[in-house]
Amino acid sequence: MLIVTALGGNALLRRGQPMSAENQRENVRIAAQSLAPVAAEHDLVVGHGNGPQVGLLALQGAAYDKVETYPLDVLGAQTEGMIGYMIEQELGNLLPFERPFATLLTMVEVDPQDPAFANPTKFIGPVYDQAEADRLAAEKGWVVKPDGDKWRRVVASPEPRRIFELRPIQWLLERHTIVIAAGGGGIPAAYQPGSPRKLAGIECVIDKDLATELLARELNADCYVMLTDADAVYVDWGQPTQRAIRRASPEALSAMTFAAGSMGPKVEAACRFARSTGKRAAIGELADLARIVAGEAGTTISSDADGIAYA
Repeated sequence: MLIVTALGGNALLRRGQPMSAENQRENVRIAAQSLAPVAAEHDLVVGHGNGPQVGLLALQGAAYDKVETYPLDVLGAQTEGMIGYMIEQELGNLLPFERPFATLLTMVEVDPQDPAFANPTKFIGPVYDQAEADRLAAEKGWVVKPDGDKWRRVVASPEPRRIFELRPIQWLLERHTIVIAAGGGGIPAAYQPGSPRKLAGIECVIDKDLATELLARELNADCYVMLTDADAVYVDWGQPTQRAIRRASPEALSAMTFAAGSMGPKVEAACRFARSTGKRAAIGELADLARIVAGEAGTTISSDADGIAYA
């Protein structure tokens, strides 16, 4: 069975945690403990978020004022290599030496006219209190928005249209390679107006759930799993009436409303995959991955489901 997973960026650097290499390494090590048993039994593609990491690199770059800070597409490529390296190493420490790994820098096409460029929604970087966020927005020209009880920088998050490295990913999977791809939603690239063969990077961050859903669909994956710090999709999240959804049809789930900056893209990606392929998508906690694949934990989205079933 081919399983495509998407690790949340906050699963690699937890919310509010100091963004050190040591903390990230430890979180990747924990993630590998959940990924390894599944990788031992199935073919596996690992996607991952990069919001905290790409925001940190942007801040570090801004501290050196002799040159312009590198654009977000270049920072995205850097985080793909950094995070992929750690995932490869920590998974390799748990699996047989003979099992091959590969991290692919993955370019993803976006439309430069996508309306998302006029309405930034993708959180990147660390959290701030409102006063500090407002100061940084004025100083650096950022757009900032509330994220829970804190504030963060937001950037454009256009729709992914094409995975350029699809063929080498397929070639690697045919040889049972564990592939780390589409990290951070992939490196955003667009064809230049008037030059249909001239590709260049573009300043944005693609949502990793939508990008890995596109990858899972084009790879004809058997199961697509988005891993986060929540054990399921909830209605009335944070309220006394909150309830976990165990199973849902894509039609029933897409009729509900979820936060645009967190669970919303995951629900949308899951519904797209289930609706277009007839296969299972799931959302749940990293530690429950094996049970999610078995249908025993998390929220499963499937066309076979009848409406909404609560836990």
